[in-house]
Amino acid sequence: MAGRGEPPEGPPESPTGGGEDEYRSLVFDESFVRAARLQEFSAQERMEDHAPAVRSLPARRLRTGPRAAIALVLLIALAFGMAVYMGLRHPYEAPVGRRAEPLRSTVVPLAPQGAVPGGTAAALLAKSPAAHFGTGAEGINLPAVRRTDNFSDSQVATALTTVKDYLVASSLDSDVLNGTAARPVEMLLDPDQTAQFERSMNKPQDDGQHAATGWLVRFDPAKVALASPDIRVRGTLSYTEEGSDTLEVVSDHTFTYTLRPAVPGPQPKDGASLFTVRRELHFRFDREDLRLHRLELRSSYVQAGPQSCPADTTGALRPLLAGQHAVSRGPAGTDPYATGRPTAALCGTLTVSSPQARTRSPAHQDSGAPPAPQSPPSRP
Repeated sequence: MAGRGEPPEGPPESPTGGGEDEYRSLVFDESFVRAARLQEFSAQERMEDHAPAVRSLPARRLRTGPRAAIALVLLIALAFGMAVYMGLRHPYEAPVGRRAEPLRSTVVPLAPQGAVPGGTAAALLAKSPAAHFGTGAEGINLPAVRRTDNFSDSQVATALTTVKDYLVASSLDSDVLNGTAARPVEMLLDPDQTAQFERSMNKPQDDGQHAATGWLVRFDPAKVALASPDIRVRGTLSYTEEGSDTLEVVSDHTFTYTLRPAVPGPQPKDGASLFTVRRELHFRFDREDLRLHRLELRSSYVQAGPQSCPADTTGALRPLLAGQHAVSRGPAGTDPYATGRPTAALCGTLTVSSPQARTRSPAHQDSGAPPAPQSPPSRP
């Protein structure tokens, strides 16, 4: 008779005897069951027609928690720190941007040999060498645009149009001419030249760098006014590469104005007179200037008359009007023993060519003044 608690067939076989005891070493805990990809259908589900024995479970999503979030934050911080470190330890130094150089300017008054002729604005222009000049901005013509070795057609065109905008703003804008505005000119300058420009406008000096008339054409509105808005212009524009990253543009233009005394009330019909300004300007552009539609004015050479030689033209031009004469004495004195920057005490004699001899130079310099600038040829 079998003992108590034992099955009728006797005690179970030994672990090595086979049966289910050989699987006792395998433990199917709860986590193992949950991780299974297959699940057996219930008995009721298996009774249905064509019911498979098992079904697939959806893929288990990755568990996210505080540890994973902390690890991600640490990984991002480590990557950022490495980027900063490599940036600080980069073996190549960042290129230093080129700064614009200060403007160098020379303003030469042209003194008449006799009384300044007067008349109506139309009659004076018709008898002058400016009779066939263009009017206003139409007289500033651009040369044919061709690419250079390092600048495209569009970049060259941008440089030329920016220079034209500068010439219009600094030589033709009525508010600039009468001294009530300077912003249209300043907006076109490289920011490195802004401080020099503002000092030239506010405290002009005859030091070759801070003459307002080196930047623009300006008259004293208390003494002269435009007799006619008809301003005649003729000149040339040329361009060339100064380096692989620099484009240079040279402008050489003559502007002819008709002026009258700035007095209230009716004006005599024959009280107008001509005033001529020749400006040779050298501009420089880097690629940033071209992109931002701005320029650097490197040098300015101005001849303007009729004026008296001793006249102070640093803040504004001082035209002699109809019937007036230049003073007999020469330009302001220059002391070679004075320390500091020497003043540019230059003066020329105004000699106006006839309309039939427009190829002659409009001014001859005295022996103490530099020769008149030659117009640079335009590129084809």
